[in-house]
Amino acid sequence: MLPDPESQHTQRLTLQSSQHKMNTINKMWFSLTVLVLVAWTSLAHVSHPEQMKKGSVSASSLASIRSRRMIGGKLAPVVPWHAMIYIADSVLDGGYAGGALISDRWILTAGRNLFVRKSRQDIQGNNPVIPKVYLGISKRAEANASKEHAVQKVVLHPGFQNQSDWDNDLALIQLREPVVMSDKVTPIPLPEKGQDLANTVERSGIITGWGWGIQLTPSALLKYLKLPLANHPECKAEYERIKFTPDVDDNMFCTRNTKYEENVCFGDAGGALAVTDANTGDIYAAGILSYDKACNRYNYGVYMKISSYLSWIHTVMRGDTEASFALRSRIMSAMF
Repeated sequence: MLPDPESQHTQRLTLQSSQHKMNTINKMWFSLTVLVLVAWTSLAHVSHPEQMKKGSVSASSLASIRSRRMIGGKLAPVVPWHAMIYIADSVLDGGYAGGALISDRWILTAGRNLFVRKSRQDIQGNNPVIPKVYLGISKRAEANASKEHAVQKVVLHPGFQNQSDWDNDLALIQLREPVVMSDKVTPIPLPEKGQDLANTVERSGIITGWGWGIQLTPSALLKYLKLPLANHPECKAEYERIKFTPDVDDNMFCTRNTKYEENVCFGDAGGALAVTDANTGDIYAAGILSYDKACNRYNYGVYMKISSYLSWIHTVMRGDTEASFALRSRIMSAMF
């Protein structure tokens, strides 16, 4: 028996109406999902004021936000001079940062790594945090008591944050006991007189770190990047146009992103850029990463140039103080 034509027409209308409602609901959910993702992406980047250009937001700055890409990098072996510096879970970079073992008891890192809140305004009047230090690891999960090295004291550079957040961004960490040297724990040399960035193999260096990856969290595994040294005037000019970024001076140098748009990011600060002298083949730490907020292909990583700070580093490491210097001066003056 054939169905009634009028009934058949009604069923078709009902089915079409139901399908239309389902399509409308699906489109609404899809639009809502896209809106949430866009909002999350925008907040994740715009919330950092250093990404805002001077003046109004332009099309180029919006393009920068859209193309922003977190650090890539390759999985690193145990890098014997790389130290994990840990202060707290509550900070943006997860509390993890880098450092460089430069002797059996001393680690060089970025001064900002020793504060939970890192701006000059927030730091003034506050003492640095005594961090936990881990050596000889390539996985964050290995940061346990067996790899921890107790800290005796920390020493900030006397000119730390003189004028801006990144001025003289260096600190030395003294360990309570000398480390036992091995193939997993070995210092990296500092530059010697005459060693210059202009004379490095391939004009590039290696940086290692636990910095942010695509999951917007610190990396679970130690990674490394081979980064080319950047033209100093270009790097300086780039950051002169961006608020809340370093004033790149002669005590700093920069690296730029790789051809795959990989770069340093939150949590990589304090790591040493290791370079190779083209004449001697010597490997040494040329700089300590300070500005680790590059993260996208338009920005540069900014480092403290270690050769500019050798006098201070050696003075602190040999236990010299202003009082002992004054005492020597008085005695020598009396004898002369």
